[in-house]
Amino acid sequence: MENKETVTAVNAKARRTAKETAADWALLTLGTLVLTVGVYFFKYPNNFAMGGVSGLSVVLGKVIPFLSPARIVTILNVLYLIIGFIFLGHKIGIRTVYCSLLFSGALSLLEVVMPLSAPLTDQPFLELCFAILLPGAGSAIVFNRDGSTGGSDILALILKKYLRIEVGRALLLADFLVVIAAFFTFDVRTGLYSLLGLLAKAFLVDSIIESINTSKFFIIVTSKPVPIVAYIESTLHRGATEWEGIGCYTGEKRTLLLVVMNRAQAMHMRSFVHTVDEHAFVLISSSSDIIGKGFRQTG
Repeated sequence: MENKETVTAVNAKARRTAKETAADWALLTLGTLVLTVGVYFFKYPNNFAMGGVSGLSVVLGKVIPFLSPARIVTILNVLYLIIGFIFLGHKIGIRTVYCSLLFSGALSLLEVVMPLSAPLTDQPFLELCFAILLPGAGSAIVFNRDGSTGGSDILALILKKYLRIEVGRALLLADFLVVIAAFFTFDVRTGLYSLLGLLAKAFLVDSIIESINTSKFFIIVTSKPVPIVAYIESTLHRGATEWEGIGCYTGEKRTLLLVVMNRAQAMHMRSFVHTVDEHAFVLISSSSDIIGKGFRQTG
C-alpha cells in the first residue's frame, strides 16, 4: 500500500513538472514573439537604436545597405552563440539558444512575409511607445523564465568572466554606445528618441518582472484556524505556518497563520476568512521576492 502511494506521489510530481516545463517554453516563445513584433514593426521602420543587438543592427543596416537589420541580427546572434560556446560552454543554456534563434528566425520571416518600407504611422512618438512597450514586455517574460535572446547578454557574461566587469554596467555601456552611434548615423531627433527609449526600457523591464512575480503575504489572526487551514490546503493548494499567540489587550489565545499566494487566490482568501471568522484580523502585503517551494527557486 505504501509503495503504491509513493508511486502515485512520484507520478503526480512528474506531471506537475512536465506542466511547468511546458508552460516555461510556451512563455519563452510568447515573450520572444512579442519582442520580435515590437522590434520589426516599430523599431526598424523608425531607426530607433535603443541598444542591444536589435539597436546595433539598425545602425549597421544604415552603414551596410546591402544587409537588412533582420539579417544582421541573425549574423550577430549566430556569432555571439559561437563565441559564447567557446568562452562560456554550457553556461549559455538551451533557453538562450532557443530564444536567440527564434528571434532571428521570426525577424527574417517577417521581412519576407510583410516587408516594410516606411513607418506604420506618421506619429514617431506613438511608435516609440510601442517600440518600448512590446520589446520591454517580451524581454521581461523571457527573463522571468530564466531565458535570454542572446546577443549582448552573452557578450556581457564573457566580459564578466574574463575582465571582472559587472554584467549590468557592461550592458548599459554597450547600449549607450549604440545610442551615441545613432546620433551620428541618422540625426539628432532619432538619437534623442533612441536615448529616451533606452532609459524607459530599463525601468519598464524591471517593473514588468516585479509585477509578474508579485504575490500576497497574509498574516491572519483568528480563533477559528481549522476551517481556514483546510481551505488553504484543499482549495488553494497552498501551505501555511501556524503560531499560537495571546492578545495583549484581551489576554485571549489566538492563532496566527502565515501564508503566501498569488493575487487571484488572495481575493478568494480574503472573502473566505471573513465568512468563517468575522472578527479575524488580517494583514495583507505585496512582495515580488518570495523564494521557496511553489514560488521562485534559488540556484
